[in-house]
Amino acid sequence: MKETDIVIIGAGPTGLFTVFEAGLLKLRCHIIDALPQPGGQLAELYPKKPIFDIPGFPSVDAGVLVANLMEQIKQFEPGFSLNEVAVSYKKTEDQQFIVETNRGTSIKAKAIAIAGGLGSFEPRKPPIEGIEAFEEKGVEYFIRDPEMYRDKKIVIAGGGDSALDWTIFLENIAAEVTLIHRRNEFRGALDSVEKVQKLKQEGRIHLVTPAEVVGLLGNGEVSAIEIEKEGKRSVIQTDYFVPLFGLTPKLGPLSDWGLDIEKNAIKVNNALDYQTNVEGIYAIGDVNTYPGKMKLILCGFHEATLMCQGIYNRLNPGKKFVLKYTTVSGVDGFDGSRKAAEKAVVKSIE
Repeated sequence: MKETDIVIIGAGPTGLFTVFEAGLLKLRCHIIDALPQPGGQLAELYPKKPIFDIPGFPSVDAGVLVANLMEQIKQFEPGFSLNEVAVSYKKTEDQQFIVETNRGTSIKAKAIAIAGGLGSFEPRKPPIEGIEAFEEKGVEYFIRDPEMYRDKKIVIAGGGDSALDWTIFLENIAAEVTLIHRRNEFRGALDSVEKVQKLKQEGRIHLVTPAEVVGLLGNGEVSAIEIEKEGKRSVIQTDYFVPLFGLTPKLGPLSDWGLDIEKNAIKVNNALDYQTNVEGIYAIGDVNTYPGKMKLILCGFHEATLMCQGIYNRLNPGKKFVLKYTTVSGVDGFDGSRKAAEKAVVKSIE
């Protein structure tokens, strides 16, 4: 049986950063993830997607962010059980946990940190008759490699951040980009909305609102879409149709762990340490919920930091922890010097 201090369920950015924050407190971690590689949705669905709200990076590709996080935590030597699902847990007499995976792996830990993002996920598909026949034949629910759209015509449907971000990004790659949304108002970041409106005014993209895609045309592969706008139908020629309507999350086995769940998310105590209703089990990142919750990677990093402090205090009652800033003290195991840390940062940026 493997033993560790914290077993982390989920190898997305929040789960990976937890290893770093725990490592600063001399806490060991083991990560379980259903995917065959670390990174969560960023690695599986959006490796080339630019992310704009990571401090210090005006823009960073999702895959690069994952690689940097892996480099950052390498010094703490976390364990990994990839391509495995955490299916159950039990408490021991000494108030520790034994987590079992679907592949028979057993991990004993002093705390459980659920950082499973949205859980297992599948795309929300638009109700278009016959759309399944065109999947991977012009219909794509995720953009994994932007280069496949170079010099092609692409129609994106959606009103959230993904639809806006990819419209902005692909404008420089695709021959023609059209964004279609059923409303005039968008749900994404105001800055992204303004950029899309500017691209439209400059004639660099087509923006069609309020409208919906109601049909697909093509002989084996998509060649055009049919839209309905203000009761009238028209056809737009395209090579690709990419509906970005988000993901349908499923907690999977976690639903049976006795956790307090609200709208497919795990309720936590955000006033203290993001602990669930089960003592010793915590939830951070997109998988949790509390008043004022924002599903941002940045917020997940913040939650991971406070959670690790809470776990340390719980495991070391009465022991005073002195916060040390890494800019002053460095990081043990990373040559202990500021100069080495600076070189590592420069290397990761390059």
